[in-house]
Amino acid sequence: MPEKAPEKKEVKIEQQPAASEKVEETPVTKTTKPLSRPGISSGFSINSFLNKEDKVEATENVAVKTENLPQNHFTDTDLQMEWKIMLKQLQVKNNFVFNAVKTFKLEKAEENKIKVLFPSDSAKVEFDKISGEFFNHFKRKIQNYRIEVEYARDVENLKIEVVTKRKMFEKMIEKNPLLKDLDDLMKFDLT
Repeated sequence: MPEKAPEKKEVKIEQQPAASEKVEETPVTKTTKPLSRPGISSGFSINSFLNKEDKVEATENVAVKTENLPQNHFTDTDLQMEWKIMLKQLQVKNNFVFNAVKTFKLEKAEENKIKVLFPSDSAKVEFDKISGEFFNHFKRKIQNYRIEVEYARDVENLKIEVVTKRKMFEKMIEKNPLLKDLDDLMKFDLT
């Protein structure tokens, strides 16, 4: 038997056209829609923020009739006791809010009005977080649902005085006038 000759495979090599030769270009089709799939909106659009119109939000005023609700008498002592209890609970539960609201003063202004004195706006924001819980508890405890709350800035607590050695010495002179004679004699340097 004669031996089979190995099969020859033809390999075609394509040549790149030279720069002088013309190449046929295929027409490019343009689309009107993007080829990528549309993204999911995050709910915040920069365009809508920049083109924002002043929209007035409709708010409902809910009128609660307080004519038939109980309105028992309460004293300033009742209010102070409940506030101290609330502060103790806050100190354990949320120390940050406790430090912000511990300087607040609650006073009974009229029969059904409580005046809240606050030192700063940032502290009032923290108080607003707990005020609903506190006043609802207080109203239930004393059975008075006609309580109104009035906020006012506490100017006296806001003053921060830098105490120098000279000021401390002057306060001591008020208590003991002989220190002034001692200062005249010894010429203390209180700078």
